[in-house]
Amino acid sequence: MKFSKAISSDPRFNNEIDLQMGYRTHSILSTPIKDCEGVVIGVAQAINRTNCKDEPFNLHDEKIFSNYMAFCGIGLKNAQLYEKSLLENRRNQVLLDLARVIFEEQNNVANLIYKIMMHTQSLLQCQRCQVMLIDDLCKKNIKHCPLGMGIFSQVFDLENTDFDNSDTFNREWPAEPRFPIHIGISGYVAATGKILNIANAYEDKRFDPTVDIDLNFKTKAILCMPIKNAQGKVIGVTQLINKLDGSIFNKNDENLFEAFAIFCGLGINNTQTYETLMKAMAKQRISLECLSYHASAPADEARRLKTMVIPSTYSYNLLDFSFSDFGLDDDDTLKASIRMFIDLNLLERFRINYETFCRWLLSVKKNYRDVTYHNWRHAFNVAQTMFCMFKSGQMDNVLTETEKLALIIACLCHDLDHRGTNNQFQIKTSSPLADLYSTSTLEHHHFDQCIMILSTKGNDILCNIRQDEYEEVIQMLENAILATDLALYFKFRGEFFNLVRSSETNWNRERDRDLLRSMMMTASDVSAITKPWEVQLKVADLIASEFFEQGDLEKTQLNIKPAEMMDRDKKDRLPDMQVGFIDSICLPVYQAIAEISPRLEPLLEGCKKNRQNWQYVSQHNSKHVVDENKRENESKDDSIHENEGNIEEEINNENENENLQLMDIESSEEAENTDSVTVS
Repeated sequence: MKFSKAISSDPRFNNEIDLQMGYRTHSILSTPIKDCEGVVIGVAQAINRTNCKDEPFNLHDEKIFSNYMAFCGIGLKNAQLYEKSLLENRRNQVLLDLARVIFEEQNNVANLIYKIMMHTQSLLQCQRCQVMLIDDLCKKNIKHCPLGMGIFSQVFDLENTDFDNSDTFNREWPAEPRFPIHIGISGYVAATGKILNIANAYEDKRFDPTVDIDLNFKTKAILCMPIKNAQGKVIGVTQLINKLDGSIFNKNDENLFEAFAIFCGLGINNTQTYETLMKAMAKQRISLECLSYHASAPADEARRLKTMVIPSTYSYNLLDFSFSDFGLDDDDTLKASIRMFIDLNLLERFRINYETFCRWLLSVKKNYRDVTYHNWRHAFNVAQTMFCMFKSGQMDNVLTETEKLALIIACLCHDLDHRGTNNQFQIKTSSPLADLYSTSTLEHHHFDQCIMILSTKGNDILCNIRQDEYEEVIQMLENAILATDLALYFKFRGEFFNLVRSSETNWNRERDRDLLRSMMMTASDVSAITKPWEVQLKVADLIASEFFEQGDLEKTQLNIKPAEMMDRDKKDRLPDMQVGFIDSICLPVYQAIAEISPRLEPLLEGCKKNRQNWQYVSQHNSKHVVDENKRENESKDDSIHENEGNIEEEINNENENENLQLMDIESSEEAENTDSVTVS
């Protein structure tokens, strides 16, 4: 206890407070506040007597103040104990709720994590709560992966403003940024497994300030800790950012958040195990379905194909971008496929047994369903375009032999077991494929079918190559097949186009080469749009028929209105849709690859030519509709039948003229290539 007569002369007094507040301190009476055990829990002080401002506090004042503070100490201690008991009670209640959530929510990791985050944010009152899951690259056989290296594959982010009145979260899916775990605060925690409680993020050198720039957010305090599974392995990181009241995270927050992290780890581990089981069951159902429909090609068929004479590349016209398979039978498509592998020197380079190769090729053909368009013929045509890009387009000077092997296999296998319906249809019907693959559903299935055939005894054409080569081929093969998903094409084409336009193009960088291979897959997949006009018309009709079949299923089975390109009632819109397809998908990719190699310009020219043709058909269809409506309005008397006969004759004449004009369009330019009508 201290009472001062002349406070200004006391060296312990800080007069800056008086200067800031405009107040004059004459005397101070200060006493400690103690609990029942004599432990100081606070300090109280009285400033300036009111009745005698200039006189200091006396012994009587000191005694009264001391007695009063004794009661204050008891009251404060009781209040602290009561507050602590309330907090402990609330903590126990929240942990019980978390235990209930873990047992109730086992079929979806995203839902589980968001519910845990909502409980965390509600109790600890922070601006932002994040959970980042780690993906172990080494388990996926990624090349050049350092020991223990991983990436954050999913980030769940919840702000205090994300809550709504229904007590649910507003976000359905986590972000998938896929960045290395050695970056920033979260990376440090993931790598070391240590807890970090940072009062000022910008004063910590491990903090990456660019995250605030991207999110337009100001990070101040961070509480970050690892999420571990039952074996103690770090499987993710969770962090709280900025308390709502502006204070820093204290020890109590750490203890409570640690309990949340433990529950989060147990819940994620259980849910991931459940998801793995569900995927295994879905995979089993798909495998049984496939096995019931497909089988490996018989050995005697392989021996028969092995004895056949393989004609030359020129006899099949395989080096021409205007190639068409309509004049070939199934055996010819098989022999032409063999010729492509021979001319690329792949059989000798990778020591592929010829009879094994023949059986593999027959098995690939057999594993295509008899659907209208996405069948073996389509796969063969895609492979021919890729072969032509290698040889006539001189891309074999850019690509390695391993890349050529992966790409040509990918072309032949890229639509294996296609059901004649697209990814959205799988999702709408909740097919086992949609349960197994959440993105690029069919493309993942095509890749799995490809691996299944390559792994089957008697079809294992890659069995004689080195392990590192095998892993490299499989990785390229997966990326190439997934690249045929147009959703990924749209995602990555901007980066590729910028790369082509820039002066920094370096095909020695693996990322650049991966983009190039992906765009070559797209260019091959939609190459029917570059074929001669008569071929393009036939292919367009095949694709439209397959799409209309899906539209019919959506109408009858799902009772929904199909998309315009799937709707048989909108078939008169086909020319317009073709023009839109060419403009949005085909022309950009052919323009880009033509800049890489001028020898690929026939693809671009064929695409442009078919756009002209489809535009012409679209305009004349519109003209016919207008003319018909006009004639209908004019036919109001009893001579209607005679007028209809005249109209019919006039339309027939116009159709003949249109066909002649289309032939003129074709002969006026170099007929080199064209492509198909819709998403492959």
